[in-house]
Amino acid sequence: MSFPNQHNPYNFNAFLEWRNQVNFYTDDAFLQKVLKHFSEDAWEESDSEARNISEKVSYRWRDFANAIAAPEKRPYMMHYDGHHNRIDRIVRPHEVEIMEKEVFGEKLFSDDFSPWVKLIKMMLIYQNGESCIACPVTCTEGLVKLLNEFAETLETKHILQHCKEGIDGDFGIGAQYISEIQGGSDIPANMLEAVKDGDIWRLYGSKFFCSATHADYVVVTAKPKNTETVALFVVPSWLPGNKEKEIRNGYTIDRIKEKMGTKELTTGELTFHGAIAYPVGPMNKGLSNVVAIVLTYSRLTVGLSAAAYMSRAVREAQKYSEFREAFGTAIGKFPLVKMQLREMELFRRRTTAGAFKLYHEFLDMKEKVDQNDSLEYQKKKLRVRELVMLQKITATWDSTDVIRKAMSIFGGHGVMEDFSALPRLYRDSAINEQWEGPRNVLLTQIYRDLRKASSWYKPKDFIYDLIPGASSSIKEHYSLELAQYLSHGSLLKPDEATIEICQKWDEFCHRLFHTYQDCALAEVG
Repeated sequence: MSFPNQHNPYNFNAFLEWRNQVNFYTDDAFLQKVLKHFSEDAWEESDSEARNISEKVSYRWRDFANAIAAPEKRPYMMHYDGHHNRIDRIVRPHEVEIMEKEVFGEKLFSDDFSPWVKLIKMMLIYQNGESCIACPVTCTEGLVKLLNEFAETLETKHILQHCKEGIDGDFGIGAQYISEIQGGSDIPANMLEAVKDGDIWRLYGSKFFCSATHADYVVVTAKPKNTETVALFVVPSWLPGNKEKEIRNGYTIDRIKEKMGTKELTTGELTFHGAIAYPVGPMNKGLSNVVAIVLTYSRLTVGLSAAAYMSRAVREAQKYSEFREAFGTAIGKFPLVKMQLREMELFRRRTTAGAFKLYHEFLDMKEKVDQNDSLEYQKKKLRVRELVMLQKITATWDSTDVIRKAMSIFGGHGVMEDFSALPRLYRDSAINEQWEGPRNVLLTQIYRDLRKASSWYKPKDFIYDLIPGASSSIKEHYSLELAQYLSHGSLLKPDEATIEICQKWDEFCHRLFHTYQDCALAEVG
């Protein structure tokens, strides 16, 4: 019975008490099981490090992330100081600066730890959303991996040391400025000019999507003067001794963009006016290196962050459904709600298992690089390349969908910014759908890759190798579908038949990667 009571005693304290005490790692038996299965010999180290960092992520950093998400704490630009000196200072809340120092102080990319330690730490960090941390962590990893391979000068070796192992306890932060106003994901359309000035290179022109604008070092694509070749450079944001003086290295931050998500992270438009830049790798291999190294690691991490977002969203929705009552019973007992929760849990589990399995395959490919002359290695390399793109488009799509459904469990409270982190995770997830290549671009690239390779890697062999754990009937069905779609020739023909193929190809790729994830989930048990 419900009688009138002007002093309504209802509150959310029981739910909030549970939420405030949740440990992202130790309270997630499934995540521990997945890590143990795929990390193999690195399990004990990874588990120990995960338990340590989860004490920070689940409480101190969670509270920091919530605080800096408040609208009044949004970062902003201060282009000039009080004496009319151009400084382009990005003003950020103090909580970000503290958390940033603590997160990067974990030495995520140091050789002191197993790659699995890095992976599980990033998975846990990402459960707090962007928070001006996730993107810089991802970009710094790409920079470190790039310089691990190509750092040859004193300057680039210093940058590598600063970002990887730290210098006097201070860790450098990386970013990547690739896109331009005319090209977006079309990197060959870049027009930023690199000019040789004696023994140094200088950059002239603009970049249009520059996230982690506060970074210390930036991976930049540019074309050497009078060429059409995309080269790769690392640009320090400040030359030695100038960071304290707020004198930037020959570029201006024209404005900060207004995004629907990742609000805590600045994304700017920049103009280079002769910034000093250090070439990285062969000048004629800039495009291939930025895709194979920088974007590959970013895309891998996007898949991981999708699993992280889902884990938090589903966990909180499940518990809320046990707490909240309507019409005299806990809402989690209603069949429709039960159905939704089961579906969301399946997606978070398959996404998590798939991300860890793909990382296992990625590491295995890297360890066998000495076999790169063999056909089997080239096949594995192609499979991993396609899986990275398939995960990126599938996991980000699923993440946004799952978080939206999780918000619906909360009813009207689900869209309240100060009730839970879900609205923030929802917007961040939508940004991830576009970041590092939107869906149509990657679907087209996957099609081109598989069609080009079909002469030495038959569609049937590719499918059977990609999802060996699936049933024979499923593999055979996928094989026939893939061969049929590739026989069309191109997804760029301007006719109705191609539009129909495109629709089927989109659905096929989504379904195929779900099967890969389900095989990974079954493997975990």
